Amino acid sequence: MGPDLEVVQIRQGESFKAWSHGYPFHTVRWHFHPEYELHLVVATAGRYFVGDFIGEFEPGNLVLTGPNLPHNWVSDIPAGSTIPLRCRILQFNESFIGDTMRVLPELAALAPVLEQSRRGVMFSAETSRQVAPVMEELMRAQGVRRIELFMAIAGLLSRGHGAHMLASPNYLPDPSGYMSAGINKALNYLRENLTNPFSEADLAGIAGQSTSAFSRAFRRHTGMTLVQYVKRLRINLACQILTSDEEAPITDICFEVGFNNLSNFNRQFLAEKGMTPSRFRRLTIDHINAAKAA
Repeated sequence: MGPDLEVVQIRQGESFKAWSHGYPFHTVRWHFHPEYELHLVVATAGRYFVGDFIGEFEPGNLVLTGPNLPHNWVSDIPAGSTIPLRCRILQFNESFIGDTMRVLPELAALAPVLEQSRRGVMFSAETSRQVAPVMEELMRAQGVRRIELFMAIAGLLSRGHGAHMLASPNYLPDPSGYMSAGINKALNYLRENLTNPFSEADLAGIAGQSTSAFSRAFRRHTGMTLVQYVKRLRINLACQILTSDEEAPITDICFEVGFNNLSNFNRQFLAEKGMTPSRFRRLTIDHINAAKAA
């Protein structure tokens, strides 16, 4: 079965995405994305797949996957169990790291690691031990501190010893082939047209499926309905705008991210984030200011 496209949202005003999740989780599937991904396992053991590589993982497993390289980590836990924190993840795109390396030539030491990541790079236990606390702080860092921690991780990866590549030398990711799959065509259209009006029937047509077949396939691939998925992406985009532009009226943000009704936007935001958009903005900005003052 071909890999699914994962839509990675990097917030406005940020250079990369740093986040964590538990298990099971809707992104835990055979998938790919154009971004680099540094993946640190915090809890559980199981089997992981990178390109044509299959191996066993345990806590401390630290792997960098390159653009469009399919991957997945499947934890071995009892049926019905849930793990609140399974892994921490850092994602960044090629343009960001490429531009940064041109401005800061000292980062050239990271270039071989990035090249190796196109086959997946498994780092040593020692490198993982050094990176782990930096990754943990990065999850909650704000402002300039995020860049400081990113650079610290880049330095640790570039100086690490004992890393090895995972996928075979003959394995080459084929994003054009992956994107030929109907569901990935639809997901890519959704990513590029998130704030525009479209229907499930429109996406089903792009995928070359009936609406009912597409609905089943979409839920199987993303773990949620199309309405839930689009709502989550649009609310996340609203959060980015709320905190990157303190003067932007909430009414304008509502329409900018694709909602056509302010009361519905407020209701959906409250359901997703547990607070109103204005309170989210106030608390986030207060947290950023406090971090700057610390």
